[in-house]
Amino acid sequence: MPVNEQSVGRVYPPTAPYGVSAAKIREFAEAVGAPDPAHVDAAAAQALGYRDVIAPPTFAVLIAQQCDAQFVTDPEMGVDFTRVVHGQQTFVHHRPLTAGDAVVGVLHVDAVKVVAGNAMVTTRTELTVDDQPVCTSTSMLVVRGDQS
Repeated sequence: MPVNEQSVGRVYPPTAPYGVSAAKIREFAEAVGAPDPAHVDAAAAQALGYRDVIAPPTFAVLIAQQCDAQFVTDPEMGVDFTRVVHGQQTFVHHRPLTAGDAVVGVLHVDAVKVVAGNAMVTTRTELTVDDQPVCTSTSMLVVRGDQS
């Protein structure tokens, strides 16, 4: 079954809040080699004006990909996850994700384009804390077609 091209414009329900913790931020910062002390030291982050440690910019991918899973696992969309390749990811930050945030994501399907039998799906996840924008994450997934 090919990807449902009629899914463009679909908006999924808000996710359950994702609790951002200092431990998760530290773990992520260490994994990606982000050396800024504001990622691991609350005093360093507070000296910059934040209430607690702040996440590296790409930390948002942890939450955004959980939101993308709504589309990928939706039987109406016709996505075979074994054929999915992550093609691109961008972020527009409105403020840093901070330890203590409870982040809610809303997934939007912005485009489905079929090229040479492959579906290129663009999703946008709006991440908010207390209904205030924190980050807009845009992802392009490639769902490889059946080339047999």
